[in-house]
Amino acid sequence: MNVIVIGAGVVGDTIARKLSTEGHDVVIIEKDEKRVREARESLDVRIVHGSGSSPQTLLDAGIDKTEMVIAVTDSDEVNMIACLIAGSQTSVPKKIARIRDADYESYTRIFEPDYLDLDLNINPERLAADRIIKIVEVPGAVEVEDFLDGNFRLVGRRLPETSKLVGRPLRDIKELHPEEKSLIVAIYRDGETIIPNGSTVIERGDLLFAITVPAESQRLLDTLGAAEKRANRIMIVGGGNVGFYLAKTLEGKGYQVKLIEMNAARCEFLAERLDKTIVIAGDATDQSLLAEENVSETDAFISVTADEEANILITLLAKRLGAPRCIGLIDKPEYLAMTPAIGLDVAVSPRLTSVSSILQFVRRGNILSVKTLMEERVEAIETLAMETSNIVGRELRDVNIPKGAIIGGVMKGENVFIPIGQTIIRPDDRLVIFALREVIPKVEKMLMVKPDFF
Repeated sequence: MNVIVIGAGVVGDTIARKLSTEGHDVVIIEKDEKRVREARESLDVRIVHGSGSSPQTLLDAGIDKTEMVIAVTDSDEVNMIACLIAGSQTSVPKKIARIRDADYESYTRIFEPDYLDLDLNINPERLAADRIIKIVEVPGAVEVEDFLDGNFRLVGRRLPETSKLVGRPLRDIKELHPEEKSLIVAIYRDGETIIPNGSTVIERGDLLFAITVPAESQRLLDTLGAAEKRANRIMIVGGGNVGFYLAKTLEGKGYQVKLIEMNAARCEFLAERLDKTIVIAGDATDQSLLAEENVSETDAFISVTADEEANILITLLAKRLGAPRCIGLIDKPEYLAMTPAIGLDVAVSPRLTSVSSILQFVRRGNILSVKTLMEERVEAIETLAMETSNIVGRELRDVNIPKGAIIGGVMKGENVFIPIGQTIIRPDDRLVIFALREVIPKVEKMLMVKPDFF
C-alpha cells in the first residue's frame, strides 16, 4: 500500500516505522528541519521537506498515486486541509486526520462525506483518557479493552507472588474453575511475550492477559489474585485536555475526584467547568502537598501532565507515600519498557492508542478493528469471517492457525463464546484474534481468500 504520513512527530514516526517495517511504501511530509534530519537518520522511508497543507508538496510526495493519507501534525487545521486536498484533487481512498481541539467536537458535520469525508479522526489524548477510565473501573486490572461491541473484554493482571496458580499449566485453570468463561490469550514474562497453549506453565511475576465476557471480568480477576476494591477516591495530576476530560467523566460517574494543576489560570478554567471535582493549585512533585491532600487514602492516582518524565516521578512519589494504584501517561518506548521494573502499576500511551486506531485501515481481510497491546508486541484483531477464508467450514483444531496466534472469542449472531477445538467458524461470524506482531502477515493470509477459490 502507498501511504503518505504528514507529520514526523511521535505519532507520525511510530506509524511510518511500523508500516515501513511491514513492507508498505511510505512517504513522510514534515515541515520542521530538525524532525526531517531525525527522520532521515532513523527511518527507511522517503522524506519530503514541506508543509502538508501545500498542494505542491502533496504532489511532490505522490498524492496522485497514494492509497492512504494519515495527517498527524501538531496542527488540526493543517491536518484537515491536507485531507481536503487529498479528497478533492486526487480522490485518495482513505483519509485519517488527528483532530485534538475540543471545539471541533461540536461541529462533527465537517468530517462527513459531503465535506472532509474522513475515514477516521483521531484524538490521542481522548483515546488515552478513555483507556484510563476503563482501567480505573476494573479493580486490579492493568489493561482493559473491549471487543465486538462490548460483548468481550480483555483484562490484564500481574499475578501475585502468592497466587495458587503459580507452577500450574493453563489447563489447570479450567479444571480448578470450570465455571470461568475465559481464556488466557497472552503472557508477558521477563521482557518476552508468549501466546500460550494449555501446557504453558504459569510462573511468578507473569503478566496475564485473558479474554472473557464483561459480566465475568471481576470473577476472572479474583481467580488471578486481584484484591483491590472498587475505586471511589481519585487523584489526578495535570489539568490539560486529558486531565480535564478524565475529571469531567469520572465525576459524572460518581467518583470523588481531586485534580492538582500548577497553572493558576488553568485552575480557574477547570474550577468553572467542573461541577464536583476539587481543583488544587500546586506542584505535585512537592511531597508535602501530596501528603497534605491524603494521597495514601486515594484508590487510584493518575498523573497526566504533558511531561512524561514528571509523570514517572510523580507516580513513583505517590506510590512511596502509600497510593495503592498509580497510572501514568507515558509515550517514549524506552520509558514504557521500564515501567514494570520501577513499580509503576499502569502506563498509558496516547501514541500507541492512535496507532491501534489506524491499523484497522491497513490490515488485509474484513477487519473491524485493531488494537495494539503490550507496547505493540501483540495485536488484537476483530474480523468478520469471509465465506472464502481458509478459516471457515472446518473445526478449529484442523485449521492451520499460525504459531503465535490464538482465536480468543467468537460471536455468532447474538451468541458469544470462547472457542474450543471443535468450534466451526461460519461465514459472517465475528472473531477476536490475538497475534504476535511477527506473525501478523500469516494471520492476514489465513483471513483472506482460499488459494483454490478461483
